[in-house]
Amino acid sequence: MGAAEKTVIVIAGPTAVGKTAVAISLAQKLGTEILSADSRQCYKGMTLGTAKPSAAELATVTHYFIDNLDIDTHFTAADYETFGLSTLSRTFEKHDYAVVCGGTGLYIQALCSGLDEMPAVDKTVVEETEFLYEKFGIGWLQHAVASEDPEFYAAGEIHNPARLLRALSFMRATGKSITAFRTGTGKERPFRIVKVALELPRELLYERINARVDQMMADGLEAEVRGLLPYRHLKNLNTVGYTELYDHFDGNSSLPATIEKIKQHTRNYAKRQLTWFRKDKEYNWLNAADPNIIEKILLLL
Repeated sequence: MGAAEKTVIVIAGPTAVGKTAVAISLAQKLGTEILSADSRQCYKGMTLGTAKPSAAELATVTHYFIDNLDIDTHFTAADYETFGLSTLSRTFEKHDYAVVCGGTGLYIQALCSGLDEMPAVDKTVVEETEFLYEKFGIGWLQHAVASEDPEFYAAGEIHNPARLLRALSFMRATGKSITAFRTGTGKERPFRIVKVALELPRELLYERINARVDQMMADGLEAEVRGLLPYRHLKNLNTVGYTELYDHFDGNSSLPATIEKIKQHTRNYAKRQLTWFRKDKEYNWLNAADPNIIEKILLLL
């Protein structure tokens, strides 16, 4: 390790790759704390479906941004930037290192390099666009973005409803593509950043995803999702594991077929996460199953 300099170690990667275990081991080794970078684990009540760290895991190391927010709270990547920087500042009063762990690429980007300044978007336009999406579905949303903002559609994440909704709302409210405001220049941070991304052979990752979904169901995911029925219209619940079960509750899919859909959609999500993180050349890629992974991360510091 180099000289004592305030350093953030990011542990990123796809869902089910094993980020939590690595982050906890690393934080224990460094005697520090963990800031979650997950856009769903922060919500109370979304526990099994978001694979939150267990109570035992949370007891081993101090975690921030787990169970922070009520389910109906609107929280953006810009909000996370503010929250995260404040949390890191407090952590660095006590420690030279801080671990950031999660799979939400936009949150990690906001924390590490900031977000581009964007004009405000009329709330009524956002609400109207979200209403149309809820009524007509992802096919309508993709077609609308392709028609109205082909530039974003050509380069954006066309299977990510949240990103598509933001792009369409932005275009309808401002008359300009959201891509026009991307500068590609990051903000300076008062700390060093070391980025680590975990990976596994695809077959092994998919096996882990499938096994995790089976475990979630055994642990009571169906009851958790049913308990959140009054909130199913919220964008926060437009999440893999929740939307499929709501479709099942509506009588559109058998339970076995629903479980298979959750597995498939989780695998699709993992693939999108990998695509996102591989675009960032600052990541050091490590095999999550390497027994010496902590030592290899420490060599990067």
